[in-house]
Amino acid sequence: MSAVPFSSPSARFLCHDGLSPLPEALAGAVVALGNFDGLHRGHQAVLEKAKDLAGERGLPAAFLTFEPHPRRFFRPHEPHFCLTPPDVKASLAQQLGMEGMITLPFDAALAQTDARAFIEDLLIGGLGVGGLVIGHDFHFGKGRAGSPAMIEAIGQRLGLPVKVVPALTTAGQPVSSSLIRDALRQGQVDIAAHMLGYQWFVRGVICHGDKRGRLLGYPTANMILSPDCGLHWGIYAVRMAVDGVVRDGVASFGSRPTFDDGAPRLETFLFDFDGDLYDKSVDVELVGFLRGEAKFETIEALIAQMDSDSADARALLAQAPPPDVARLLPLA
Repeated sequence: MSAVPFSSPSARFLCHDGLSPLPEALAGAVVALGNFDGLHRGHQAVLEKAKDLAGERGLPAAFLTFEPHPRRFFRPHEPHFCLTPPDVKASLAQQLGMEGMITLPFDAALAQTDARAFIEDLLIGGLGVGGLVIGHDFHFGKGRAGSPAMIEAIGQRLGLPVKVVPALTTAGQPVSSSLIRDALRQGQVDIAAHMLGYQWFVRGVICHGDKRGRLLGYPTANMILSPDCGLHWGIYAVRMAVDGVVRDGVASFGSRPTFDDGAPRLETFLFDFDGDLYDKSVDVELVGFLRGEAKFETIEALIAQMDSDSADARALLAQAPPPDVARLLPLA
């Protein structure tokens, strides 16, 4: 799977609302179940198993996820750092060879659905799935009473193929979305990339800022990220994919303490680029963390630091794997 650019899902990749029978192109699909936030390497193993099973049975392969994330439903007042919004999740899954994404709205009705009814009535009777693939720790239904063992038993009784995928581990711990969020909260984008299998990236539309960067000699492309984004505030070496072209740069994520301590935003300076990016949808891939956010006493000190950051970013990016090479390093 290439790191950037991540294209939007094509017409061949189907996004289904999950509330009606599957469209003809996904009829009888083998479906992987889970939240899949991040679509990390553990998730990728589940999708790969779904593809294998689908190929054996001559069926399409799809995955089912929930929106919003159940944690956001059950704890609405707690911030939830989402790694992959639905459109990004779909882009990644298509690159992994999946043929569709089924999204179930996670609401009060679904939260109260009995685990057995979820499998037998909704997935088998309603969607007409032709097989199920789950991770070892997938629990579902009212009170999270549903388990892999329950799904296997139902599958055996109804003649529905079911596969359970074991945990993928690193440093003795299962690769998980929680560990990846923790790494990003500390600015450890290299550790996050190791577990993801690709450099973590954000997608958004370039908006107008205060135009201060151009006065400093560093015009930036600005993005407003989700208020729940937990990325560590600081300076990063980045790559930006825009209009199918990948460009190197350096970015600041934070509140600009030297000036206004305003609402956090991602400000990216692209090297050797002179063009208009306003209103364009872009992906910004975080390749390396350079330093934490800091307040400078003078503009001259800030510019000197920006010069140093740019040099450091160029050096780091020159040594990083190219953007069309996935970072599937061996897990220890």
